[in-house]
Amino acid sequence: MKALVSIIMGSTSDWPVMKKAADFFEEMEIPFEVNALSAHRTPEKVEDFAKNANKKGVKVIIAGAGMAAHLPGVIAAMTPMPVIGVPIKASLDGLDSLLAIVQMPPGIPVATVAINGALNAGILAAQMLATNDTELFSKTVNYKENLKKKIVKANEDLQKETFKYRVN
Repeated sequence: MKALVSIIMGSTSDWPVMKKAADFFEEMEIPFEVNALSAHRTPEKVEDFAKNANKKGVKVIIAGAGMAAHLPGVIAAMTPMPVIGVPIKASLDGLDSLLAIVQMPPGIPVATVAINGALNAGILAAQMLATNDTELFSKTVNYKENLKKKIVKANEDLQKETFKYRVN
């Protein structure tokens, strides 16, 4: 089994956020790999990873980073593969990370999700892969249908709450 998606983060302290993407891939049965590589502390390893990920069969890269958050952009600069950036809330409520990832120069795109939005990064990666995979496409459709069912059930449960002055 070869990884189709690579989850990479600048530090293992980002793992609690990035694990949400891994859990999603596990549920969807999408092979993935996980690495902690720093754009600042291990730049040679990041370069090697970025330049060789496609040779290993990886199709999409999810890169999470906090603070200066250069990792997604550095990877995107070295590979033609799609890169999804996950800004990690490390300082300034994650706004610094968000801006660092989303403000890429022309020609170096990084799809960017919300601060700590690794689950959405996983879903987006699955949707990218599903453009050429009918089975995975069906799984993503079912996943989203189940989201609808969850909110309908949650609303039904909410309606059971009673209050003296509630009017609905």
